[in-house]
Amino acid sequence: MKMIKNFKALVTKKFNEFYMVELIENLNLESNNKFLCTIRKSVNFKNQLIFVGDKVIINQIDFENKRAIIESVVERDNLLERPSVANISNIYVTFSVEEPRLNLSQVSRFLISAEYLGVEVSLVLTKCDLITEKKRIFLIDKFKTWGYQVNTLNLNNDQNFANLLDKLYTKNCSIFVGPSGVGKTTLLNRIIPGLKNITAPVSSKIKRGKNTTRNVELFSLSKDSFIVDSPGFNMRMPEIDINLLPNLFPEIYKQIAIEGIKCKFRDCLHINDKGCKLDKNFERYHFYKEMVDSLKSQNCLIQED
Repeated sequence: MKMIKNFKALVTKKFNEFYMVELIENLNLESNNKFLCTIRKSVNFKNQLIFVGDKVIINQIDFENKRAIIESVVERDNLLERPSVANISNIYVTFSVEEPRLNLSQVSRFLISAEYLGVEVSLVLTKCDLITEKKRIFLIDKFKTWGYQVNTLNLNNDQNFANLLDKLYTKNCSIFVGPSGVGKTTLLNRIIPGLKNITAPVSSKIKRGKNTTRNVELFSLSKDSFIVDSPGFNMRMPEIDINLLPNLFPEIYKQIAIEGIKCKFRDCLHINDKGCKLDKNFERYHFYKEMVDSLKSQNCLIQED
């Protein structure tokens, strides 16, 4: 039986010219509500690509063979470019504390790139069984001063994992991002029953993990909660408007939004600006200054060109 009526669906997987979608509307189907789709050739998508996480309108639904046609794309809230995933609600920046060892500069770059998407950002530290309890508490306190609550995980503490899982069930669409080898695959295998992605050891020579996840796919945790399985990658720093940079540092925007500090000028960059009221006594201030200098240099090069 085919149905011509339009329905809204969520793209959960993309491969070649085909898309796997899951119906958002409840049709009380006896079997699964997933369909293999192609795009209607006559539709003008204005060169807009469709990504995992996109909401689409489908029709010509073949319930027997589980096929349908994508008619149009619903306007998306956001797009994470690498890996390409649309409509993310929560980003979990994930790093291991050892094997490979925690790199604070790399963590900061990932956090800035995640903040740029304008969604809720959290931090996950894996392999905490490889460090002392004193070091674990130290890291929790450190990142709290950065403005982030930390989820610390290890193979011997099911309670911490259960707490994280409870949080994921309250989110709409979550993704774990971080470099290869930090344990994302192992973590996702625990979160998504039956996933069984292959894990690989960290190279003893280069101290980096081997990428084991090849495709981007969306998995359902509940009716309203999804999680993305994606390859490990290094997030590229986005092209940032220098005046928006302070908004990407919780240490800065919380002083402005919560504590209500007001600098003399609205476009204050909090470096040597006249009338700046920002308390600059925070750990990442040197990193913030480096980013300001880098963006100023890029702007000068563009103007010269």
